[in-house]
Amino acid sequence: MNKLFISLCAVLLISSTSSAQNSVPRSLLPGKIVSEFIGEASGERAMNHIIEMAAYIHDRPASEYTGYFFETEYIVSKLKEYGLEDVVVNKYPGGTTWDGVRATLWEVSPGLSKLADYQELPAVLASGSSNADVTAELVWVGEGRQEDIDKAGVSGKIVVTSGSISMVNTLATAKGALGVISYNSPRPTEVPLAIPITGIGSRRGSEGAGSFGFFLPPREGELLRSRLLAREKITVHAVVEVQNLPYELEVPSCIIKGTDPAAGEIIFSAHLFEGFVKMGANDNISGSAAMLEIARMLNTMIKDGRIERPKRTIRFIWVPEFSGTGPWVNENKELMKKTLCNINLDMVGLWLKKNNSFLCLHRTTYGNPHYINDVMENYFQFTGLGNREGLAISPGREGFVRRIVAPTGSDDPFYYAIDDHYGSSDHEVFNDWGVQVPGVMMITWPDLYYHTSQDIADKCDPTQLKRVCFIGAAAAYTIAGAGEETAMKIAADVAGNSQARNGKQLQRSVDLLDMASKENFENFYKLAKSYIEASIINEKATIETVQELAPSSALVKDGITKLTASADAAGKASLDAFNSYALTKARLLGIASIAFKPTETEIKAKTIIPRSTPLVMEAGYRGYSQVVAKLDPQVRSKYPLKGRSLDTQEIGRLCNGRNSALDIKKLLDAQLKSGEVELQDVINYIYILKEAGLVTL
Repeated sequence: MNKLFISLCAVLLISSTSSAQNSVPRSLLPGKIVSEFIGEASGERAMNHIIEMAAYIHDRPASEYTGYFFETEYIVSKLKEYGLEDVVVNKYPGGTTWDGVRATLWEVSPGLSKLADYQELPAVLASGSSNADVTAELVWVGEGRQEDIDKAGVSGKIVVTSGSISMVNTLATAKGALGVISYNSPRPTEVPLAIPITGIGSRRGSEGAGSFGFFLPPREGELLRSRLLAREKITVHAVVEVQNLPYELEVPSCIIKGTDPAAGEIIFSAHLFEGFVKMGANDNISGSAAMLEIARMLNTMIKDGRIERPKRTIRFIWVPEFSGTGPWVNENKELMKKTLCNINLDMVGLWLKKNNSFLCLHRTTYGNPHYINDVMENYFQFTGLGNREGLAISPGREGFVRRIVAPTGSDDPFYYAIDDHYGSSDHEVFNDWGVQVPGVMMITWPDLYYHTSQDIADKCDPTQLKRVCFIGAAAAYTIAGAGEETAMKIAADVAGNSQARNGKQLQRSVDLLDMASKENFENFYKLAKSYIEASIINEKATIETVQELAPSSALVKDGITKLTASADAAGKASLDAFNSYALTKARLLGIASIAFKPTETEIKAKTIIPRSTPLVMEAGYRGYSQVVAKLDPQVRSKYPLKGRSLDTQEIGRLCNGRNSALDIKKLLDAQLKSGEVELQDVINYIYILKEAGLVTL
């Protein structure tokens, strides 16, 4: 192990001094296993799953609300066909949801033509619409501002607008309008035929207040607008039939059992449902399809004996976004305690080149430092370098050096990005302070067809899906099977990447300090310096998380201690470089030296070191927020929060018994795109958490 550690350090040194090393695809898994994964991953199978479940947007039959939804039945049948273990469907209380039955919109005067039909294209009917059978005149209200509606005289008419259907419906029906026709679109120039999947009130389908809404594609809506602006009198006949149906939340799942039940788990997640009206091929049948293929390929290779069964279990859950993930996580609190990490697939199938898009990896926050970020990044880089041509990558030859291309997919380079944390998907449930499972997200962005009627199967690419399946499966298997040797390889990868990340913070700090004047230099200096200090804290904490892969190994513990010390030294070298630059900058501004004393608040903040209590996780996902909400208002008023950019959940995650209140402020500031939080706000919120019994000091 000592020889292994020395050799890994040598690799790090070589890679930092030789640019050629950055051009060689390298993976944490041995080459033969990587080849097995690439060969087994099928973009075609994943694409076929998308076609079967979301080839086009259709009306969901009412019968699905009394049994299993079609998507649930499809996933379960495939899992059983593939021989996966413990295939179950957990059900949780849902409620009632809006459901369209039929709707038509006909022009009856001066001509006779059909403008919209729910049975042909369900997206034309705004969710939340009410039953109607009316014949009325159309009236143009522009973007639907209050003054436009007042001026138009909308009582007893159906308004036509280019504005938000929800907003215009609220304003116009209050003035007596019968309904709304909108051709509003977030991207009318790029996709003039796309209709947004939204409604009157909530996209998830809350019932409207006796009104209805129709959508037209921007192209068709503009034709209608032109006729109305030319003072043409148009009368339409609108028929709408809807109902409200009870539903349950369904979470299909399966596992690939590890050899050691005590070694922990890795959980894949993807949302199969986003409400029950919206259906999207990329968002997110693509993530669900890719996850299904990852489960199949891992299970197949293990059963065939091509790869060893890993020591840790790999679990797969297909969820209703947020609404199903939260109950499932809360039902499995004990499982969460031994879950190492979460990989969330949300919108992963888009044809990247056609959409000027990237496959993005969104990392965890500083409050959830974890090696999963670097394991995923390893396979993103492997795929990126292996699937592009470059003079330094493949000198003297043409083509990709590690080709991952589906037979019927694109032959494009792999466009990817490693990005900061972003929530708004199911990994955020795992990252929650009450759950504390570090989760990352894979997502294609931008997506021109996101939440529109044109998010259908033809926008996806089998090659992109094959690459996603390879990356996800390889990363999960690397962690699931990791012992001492792989743990040290992962730790070395984190240490190597940490130097690059510290370097980025150094550059950011220099850029910020460049904006300083003599009068505000101290404030700019402290904030800029804190970016690097926060990065050092996070990088050291990330390396230390690798210990969970070999918790009883003294050799790994010793290796991690040395790598952590190396990361600390590299971080301090960045601080030294920054201070050298800062001193030069100060002298150019006429400041003789940098000798700023800490404020009284900063001195106090260094002594406040909060640690989470068991109460945080007692109620599971978001349970702590209910504890805070029940606090006596007088307690809250005793500790006022003045700033608006305070991420209170991240503060909670950072209360680990090691970070001081001052450290927490620095860690928050480093994650903000601009500006900084008030230190007193951080202190006050920690005191609020203490009063609630969520932290001790």
